[in-house]
Amino acid sequence: MLFDLQGRGRRNVVKVIYVFLAVLLGGGLVLFGVGTGTGGGGLLDVFGGGGTSTKVQVSQAEKRATRAVQLNPKDATAWATLSRTRYQNAGQGENYNADQAAFTAKGRIELGRSADAWQHYLALNPKSPDPTLARLMSQAYSQQGLNQPANAAAALEIVTGAQPSSSSFGQLAQYAYLAGQDRLGDLAARKSVDLAPKEQKATVKDTLASVKRQVAVERARNATGAQGTATAPTG
Repeated sequence: MLFDLQGRGRRNVVKVIYVFLAVLLGGGLVLFGVGTGTGGGGLLDVFGGGGTSTKVQVSQAEKRATRAVQLNPKDATAWATLSRTRYQNAGQGENYNADQAAFTAKGRIELGRSADAWQHYLALNPKSPDPTLARLMSQAYSQQGLNQPANAAAALEIVTGAQPSSSSFGQLAQYAYLAGQDRLGDLAARKSVDLAPKEQKATVKDTLASVKRQVAVERARNATGAQGTATAPTG
């Protein structure tokens, strides 16, 4: 898997992405909706501190959503609510390590359950998929979560369609590259540059190009390693 963090090259790819996010945050918090009231979907917004009362509320909300989909499996709104509450549950208690800002193994199981509800929701072909939930799912599918870049990219396509911004297109480009969807990555990267403030365009362009190069290097390394394993003598 490309995003297996055990490999040095893979860690470098992740580092480049973190640098990209840091550059955007340092250069203009507004790109992520920080301080504007429009961002939403962040871990702090969703997890609400992880206190006992919050955990109980999330658990009760998940139970209600579960009953709703059992009563009406074709209720897209109910599946969306179930996906959201399961994602919230992934951030509660032992499911989430707040000190490391990372999901635990149990948290990733909850993310998988959230993703399952999300896929049920999408299968019902909602007319306008919820971009806020899609943003949460892009986090669920991220390298910190389920590590499924193709699904993260698909979620981010919903986000960029409804809430276009330099940051969201930049994230789409990154996950598209990681998923091997270079054409989509290039289109998203150009859009990210187009939407970036004038003083940040060069930085965004260079950083996304660096992400693409890092991913290509790792992909070539993986291919070489696979070929070597296939041709190695067994005697």
